[in-house]
Amino acid sequence: MSIQSVCVYCGSSNRIDEKYKQLARDVGKTLATHNMQVVYGGGHVGLMGIMADSCLEAGGKITGIIPEHIRVHEVQHKGLSELLVVDSMHERKSLMAEKSDAFVVLPGGFGTLDETFEILTWKQLSLHDKPIIFYNLDGFWDPVINFVKTLVETRFAPEANLKIFKTVTTTNDLLAALLSPAEKMEAPEDKWK
Repeated sequence: MSIQSVCVYCGSSNRIDEKYKQLARDVGKTLATHNMQVVYGGGHVGLMGIMADSCLEAGGKITGIIPEHIRVHEVQHKGLSELLVVDSMHERKSLMAEKSDAFVVLPGGFGTLDETFEILTWKQLSLHDKPIIFYNLDGFWDPVINFVKTLVETRFAPEANLKIFKTVTTTNDLLAALLSPAEKMEAPEDKWK
């Protein structure tokens, strides 16, 4: 499957270290210069806004999807290629998934975790077979990855779940992961055996 659009999950906090801001700039620019449209949460704050600005500055196309209850607080980005305003967080996540061929997870907080675990769960249930890639800058995602290993070790998740996502630490590795085939999941009915 050729990757035409990439959903980027990332944080909305402005109180973060510069290294995370630079990561967002690099990812936005890289996706734009490789002609991959970006889909994201539609905000102008935190890594979301930095990544969007970088993508646009590099000539990329970017679609933001934002719920009305967040938009009314004036956190939406006003310079996007496309901004879709939806009624709920559920609608936002569903539309982000529908419009994307792959998912990249940058550092973030509760919202990023929520989006990421939902898309991981959907893949586990064979609702999609798209790549999911954690950008693990300086081990940011190590606790989550180790927790997934704990779920497998304690048999709350099958061993196949260790292959449900990829982990990268450089932009070159990110591109390679986006261009390589996604892992196929076991049939969902095997999950309960």
